[in-house]
Amino acid sequence: MSTFFVAAGSFLLFIVAYHTYGRWLAKKIFRLDANAEMPSQQLCDGVDYVPSKKSVVFGHHFTSIAGTGPIVGPAIAVFWGWLPALIWVVFGSIFIGAVHDFGALVVSLRNRGQTVGEIAGRMISPRTKVLFLLTLFFALTIVLAIFGLVIASIFKIYPQSVLPVWISLPIAVVVGIMVRKSAANLLPLSLISLLLIYASVWIGAYYLPIVLPVDNPVVVWTIILLGYCAVASVLPVWLLLQPRDYVNSHQLIVALVLLMAGLLVASLLGKADLFASAPAIVEVDKLPAGTPPIWPFLFITIACGAISGFHCLVSSGTSSKQVACESDAQYIGYGAMLLEGALAVVVILACCAGVGMGRFDLETGNAMLDAQNNPVVGEAAWSGYYDASGSWSKFGLAQKVGAFVDGGANFLTALGLPVKLAIGIIAVLVACFAATTLDTATRLQRYVIQELGASLRLPPLRNMYVATGVAVVLAGAIAMLPGPSGVAGTGGLLLWPLFGATNQLLAGLAFMVTVFYLWRRNKPIWFVAIPMVIMIILPAWALLWQLFNRTNGWCWSLGEHKLLATIGLITLGLQFWMVIEAILMWPRAKGILEEALPPLKSAGRSKDLQTTGGRSC
Repeated sequence: MSTFFVAAGSFLLFIVAYHTYGRWLAKKIFRLDANAEMPSQQLCDGVDYVPSKKSVVFGHHFTSIAGTGPIVGPAIAVFWGWLPALIWVVFGSIFIGAVHDFGALVVSLRNRGQTVGEIAGRMISPRTKVLFLLTLFFALTIVLAIFGLVIASIFKIYPQSVLPVWISLPIAVVVGIMVRKSAANLLPLSLISLLLIYASVWIGAYYLPIVLPVDNPVVVWTIILLGYCAVASVLPVWLLLQPRDYVNSHQLIVALVLLMAGLLVASLLGKADLFASAPAIVEVDKLPAGTPPIWPFLFITIACGAISGFHCLVSSGTSSKQVACESDAQYIGYGAMLLEGALAVVVILACCAGVGMGRFDLETGNAMLDAQNNPVVGEAAWSGYYDASGSWSKFGLAQKVGAFVDGGANFLTALGLPVKLAIGIIAVLVACFAATTLDTATRLQRYVIQELGASLRLPPLRNMYVATGVAVVLAGAIAMLPGPSGVAGTGGLLLWPLFGATNQLLAGLAFMVTVFYLWRRNKPIWFVAIPMVIMIILPAWALLWQLFNRTNGWCWSLGEHKLLATIGLITLGLQFWMVIEAILMWPRAKGILEEALPPLKSAGRSKDLQTTGGRSC
């Protein structure tokens, strides 16, 4: 039962935090106003700016931030033991991650839905705007190049996930059209859609796993996925993004309920034992070769699930353009991050206690046996993924995702589900969330490129279709490069070591914008300033270690790590420049409001026109 109590205790802390710390931020600091006119009403265009119910925006926001990040990060971090990972996820989510997301959302809502990059230009200095946008551009390029390969690799490893992921898209489009044209109730439609998706999971698992008959299916899937993203990122949000994300949010809730129920049953039966399955803290001499130091790398390895700079892009890029009532911001910004923290907790338990329940052969469903014909369980099963005699650098995507899929499936088998079906449910969950993040990131990159086009006076880049093309073609070109294995189509994995540090540096810079927003209004800043300093120093420290450590630093082996070293140095340079700009502006900003936005060309929309599930103004 101790394993279940770890999960329940973590969830209880999240609930208490929402109703105490989150409420304090909403009422005392940001002073959310339910009567304030929102960007979605002021600028409603039926494509990006669409006032929507908070449940719909929550579904979009949560599924966009909760991609593979809260799965892959914790799956890696338990290398150092499950206890440090658990502590960082719980307290990082409450005091850093949720504050980051909430602050970025509120500041964007009060600046006509602008991204943090645009807002930085008025809060700090005009140069900061361009520097921030360039940082966002590099960060999103990494996200797109990596996540396209992640989903393609999931399709290759788990072919049973292909059918459900693709069939969910036309289902979402039908739901979106029905809600828009006939004002149908979204909740029943979502539940029916979910049943159809789970039916397709069963078909995919037992009858129709889709395997491409090509030598390198990852390349083909990546091209198809990026093509899909190019289309999805310019469609009206009500047509695909909102209904799909709403359905996916229910998919995750169902999966979390099933996982927690399976965890409870397995704990009661003595099958799931966190303390016997994996070490709470791994001794340094037992870590895999090449493992970086836990400090500061734990804090960049677990990004999503504790704090992620990508979330500020979702908060200020898409979610702020859909919120219909400012008082919804706590539920969407603070609440969604806590739910993502809960997902990360489940991932940690699945990768330790779940994996410790045993390893199974996917084709037969039979338990794997050791040399003495005994089932491989406990720490022996966990070591199958986290082998101290192996190498940190060889811990690939199959192990990262596989540890959660297999461990989570073990929890579901405790409820009586067959192994094949259980693995299919978890694999589809991972792939659906990764796809959601991928096309949301493409839309966000389109915004960034358009903003850069305006700032740098390059009119063609202001066109939404040109901007989308640049985003997709660049990401595809990087993804198609030969990767660490020398195989074409795995180049995005070259950038994987950069993802954690650049992502967390972005969080520190987003905190900086929120700090200046509050500082200019003579409001308390300590609760944002402390996380800001942490998220500027730790990622920079980690990136400097990756660049210059004598063992395998990128700058000491440029032939092998030229791309990593180049992007890493550029990112650090942009960050230091922005910090200097902020320091120079700091004494002149206190109590002085930033330059006001120009007046709107036409009167804002009435607040009560639309607060439905994605209907146009």
